[in-house]
Amino acid sequence: MTPEDLVAHYDLEPIPREGGRFRRTWAGPPGPDGRPAGSAVVVLLTAEPDDFSALHRLPDDEIWHFYLGDPLHLLLLAPDGTSSSPVLGPHVLGGQQPQLTVPAGTWMGARVAAGGAWTFFGCTSAPGFTYEGYEHGDAARLTARYPAEAARIVALCRP
Repeated sequence: MTPEDLVAHYDLEPIPREGGRFRRTWAGPPGPDGRPAGSAVVVLLTAEPDDFSALHRLPDDEIWHFYLGDPLHLLLLAPDGTSSSPVLGPHVLGGQQPQLTVPAGTWMGARVAAGGAWTFFGCTSAPGFTYEGYEHGDAARLTARYPAEAARIVALCRP
């Protein structure tokens, strides 16, 4: 299986601003505010230099699921000023996680692990994702708040 096979099979489209390719696979019934009760997407990232999930945050928890390919390195910047670098992947006994919950309000970004070629993963949220809730990361503001992660922040931001 290749990334091109996945793009064709799922009819993946570019994710605006964030990066990667995706397809929404489920959206729950709309609530009173019109927002879906939940949503799920599949996402493909490759090791190409400009193909990464740019730092962003959401107003609700988001669960990431590893499916296929190489491990995915995440950078999480918490509201309390701390950071973490979990790895989404299949080697559970080696510290990788097949599923990871990113708490609401946490800045998140990801890139295929060094030496890897591609990662196919999913994200689920309840209530469901809407573009109105998406906040795109700004490198200058994030490096001022999280100076110890400045290099990784710059590498995971795009205008």
